Amino acid sequence: MTTKTSFRQRVIKDFKRNKGIYLMLLPVLIYYAVFHYGPMYGAQIAFRDFSPVRGIAGSQWVGLENFQEFFNGIYFWRLIRNTVTISLLDVIFGFPAPILLALMLNEVTNEKFKRFVQTTSYLPYFISVVVVVGLIIDFFARDGLVNGIMGLTGDQRIGFMSNPSYYWAIYVGSGVWQTFGYGSIIYLAAISSIDPQLYDAAKVDGAGRFRQLLNITLPGIAPTIITLFILRVGAMLSIGSEKTILLYNPLVYESADIISSYVYRTGVLNGDYSLTAAIGLFNSLINFTLLLIANGISRRRSETSLF
Repeated sequence: MTTKTSFRQRVIKDFKRNKGIYLMLLPVLIYYAVFHYGPMYGAQIAFRDFSPVRGIAGSQWVGLENFQEFFNGIYFWRLIRNTVTISLLDVIFGFPAPILLALMLNEVTNEKFKRFVQTTSYLPYFISVVVVVGLIIDFFARDGLVNGIMGLTGDQRIGFMSNPSYYWAIYVGSGVWQTFGYGSIIYLAAISSIDPQLYDAAKVDGAGRFRQLLNITLPGIAPTIITLFILRVGAMLSIGSEKTILLYNPLVYESADIISSYVYRTGVLNGDYSLTAAIGLFNSLINFTLLLIANGISRRRSETSLF
């Protein structure tokens, strides 16, 4: 009893001392409670034959039928293949891009040139996805800029936007171009937090710029890289549907159709809410499993992990 009373007194004392901080935290807690934890009640739609008229509680319980329908569907393996492939390509090419940019900018001594590169590389991130997709379609159209340049060299014009073979490269490449500048901000901040005395000591020992990069800069930002990589792996199957829906067409469904775009067509256009809820729950469970695996490997191989 004494222990419980003492714990309660410590909590009350801590709240009185830091009540301003707790009040600042309150809107965030309300937001997550209303928009993240509250909607979890609707996850049971995945196990019901949901009808908006009957409501969640009144809809018939069907167990795993919605999951079986998705797993046995004709598009299942296509969706998994495209989603995983695009995610892996984005990790291979998109994840290192902001790191390389940050490392290169860190070596630039001309401040005006450095600010110019930073500004121009950040700008694409703030362009609307609709505008970006419009630019991609215009550039890669048969009468677009890319085919115009190819025509000058005597090459035959190619229908990039109607050929499934080019979709992955266009999607991933445009994503890297749009986000690598903004993503480098985190790594530049991590680099700026490294103790300058380490570089001074390395110079005294005769280490050049490349040796300083390998032995000081990269180890210094390694925790940041590992943390962001774990989070990226945890979102492996969570490719946004907006860009895909705007960019693809029936001619490239074989390479472009992913889980989120299929959910949009099935749930929003066809009104099959139970099936899409099952797909979303499956997607979340896979992402959560990947997050645990990546975090576990990182915890065993290094001193950095999320939990």
